[in-house]
Amino acid sequence: MCSIILRLTQAGTFIAANRDELIRRPWSPPAAHWPDYPGIIAGRDETAGGTWMGVNVHGVMAAVLNRHGTLGPAPGKRSRGELPLLALESQDAAAAAAKIAALDASAYRSFNLVTADAQSAYLVRGRGAGTPELTKLPQGVTMITAGEPNDTAEPRIARHLPKFRAAAWEDWPSLLADNAPPFASALNIPPQNGFGTVCAALLELHAGAPPSLRFAAGPPDQTAFETIRINR
Repeated sequence: MCSIILRLTQAGTFIAANRDELIRRPWSPPAAHWPDYPGIIAGRDETAGGTWMGVNVHGVMAAVLNRHGTLGPAPGKRSRGELPLLALESQDAAAAAAKIAALDASAYRSFNLVTADAQSAYLVRGRGAGTPELTKLPQGVTMITAGEPNDTAEPRIARHLPKFRAAAWEDWPSLLADNAPPFASALNIPPQNGFGTVCAALLELHAGAPPSLRFAAGPPDQTAFETIRINR
């Protein structure tokens, strides 16, 4: 169960994310991996060829999260990892979200797709059938995992959302690194049965400036964040 946290302000959009995955599943750090998708910097899932989170040269971010009970592929379904790439062909977050909301949700297992730019952010819910549902996210802090945004019935959100709301942006890396028990509410998941947190990202989006992306190519309690250069 991956996590993404967004802070929308008048000064810009601030995003933190942990990726939880099978530890043996191969992946590559963010780069321009796709000649068919120029201007996109994202981590590459080497099994299915898509991504879990990326940003483009226009300052648009897109990230996909599985909804409850839908970990892994399914026969006859397209990879959800292609959704951020499709979204990142757009020049703003609204257009990116609208593009995903126009797809046939039955082509994919259920997903939460988040898009953001310096001014706004959106959630697109694909429920495995029909038309995806698009919602504009409010100003302030929003945390999303495998269910609904800011749903404190989710143990992880109940435990960590108040901390992100109270903390300065400079303190968010240490919050991403929190791997204290219990497991059900941990944000940085220690390896359990071959599954755990495998990487983390911090992204700043400001109008008129290139995106600022920092990436930890391992669990954020063990791995330093390194800057990924993105030139417009």
